[in-house]
Amino acid sequence: MYDQILAGLYGQALGDAWAMPAMLTPNDTWEKYGGWITEFLPGPEDHPVHAGLMPGQVTDDTEQAFALAETIIQDGGVTVEGAARAIVNWYDRIGGDNVPYVGPSTTRAVRAIKRGDDLNETGRFGDTNGAAMRISPVGLIHPGDPAAAVEDARIACTPTHNTDVAISGAAAVAGAIAVALRPGAKMNEIIQASQTAANIGRKFGHRWMGASVSRRIDMAVEIARSNKTDRERLQELYELIGTSLAIPESIPAAFGVLVMADGDPKQSAIYAAGLSGDADTIGAIACAIVGAWRGLESFDETTIITIKSANPELDFDQVASGLTELAQKHLVST
Repeated sequence: MYDQILAGLYGQALGDAWAMPAMLTPNDTWEKYGGWITEFLPGPEDHPVHAGLMPGQVTDDTEQAFALAETIIQDGGVTVEGAARAIVNWYDRIGGDNVPYVGPSTTRAVRAIKRGDDLNETGRFGDTNGAAMRISPVGLIHPGDPAAAVEDARIACTPTHNTDVAISGAAAVAGAIAVALRPGAKMNEIIQASQTAANIGRKFGHRWMGASVSRRIDMAVEIARSNKTDRERLQELYELIGTSLAIPESIPAAFGVLVMADGDPKQSAIYAAGLSGDADTIGAIACAIVGAWRGLESFDETTIITIKSANPELDFDQVASGLTELAQKHLVST
């Protein structure tokens, strides 16, 4: 279990850092790099958000996931107060008022939390993918129990993304990871779990506009399994599913990438980068699921070394140990 949880954390970082240099559209990325992104690259100077980041360096997706994980470990579980504290502490640490990459829902919520507003209301307009991109630790502490992962995803979303569509997207990711940790789990089981979790998650939070995450996962998987070329399938995912910060776009797109790569972490990252748009979030989600499913043996040593070297502030082993301890307690209790 420790191996899979550690691999889930490395997967989150891999997809995030690998897709970080991608541009806004597949054609833009292809033209800039002359084809696929096949190694860790720096954030290009003309990137609207990631200019100046070094090869292998993660973005806010993984930073927030680790902030949430560390708070879950400290608190012994997921709480609304803990989730709020994790995000506010992360925001203050990076100087969130002065950086370009903090999402609109998170910024709005953090300011409301700092004002002392009710935590059940601070996230009432959070409809983007910020909660889903950092939710992987919640799935990792509930091996084989997607229902519990969905409930904790709901709690973790409350302070910043307390809308039905955002909870649906985060629940889809957490539920998929929980099932990916099951011994012998199959791809179809992971996809089905994500859709069931998305439908359950949609019942919570403030009502908001947005297409069905579950049905759009169906669409993304159908595109991913078509007989078209890799580039054609990615272009179709981009045009029909979308890669923006919107939950019904980026979360289903991540499952499309997951299916296209057939459970290979690095290939998932390559496809996420090729898909472009909010590629780092799509890559982080897809590769976190793949890592939890395939385990550490699916990563090459160079990848691990690069990620650790570029992100010395992230203690993968310690966080994995803490999450594993909680996962084992949940297994015993069930």
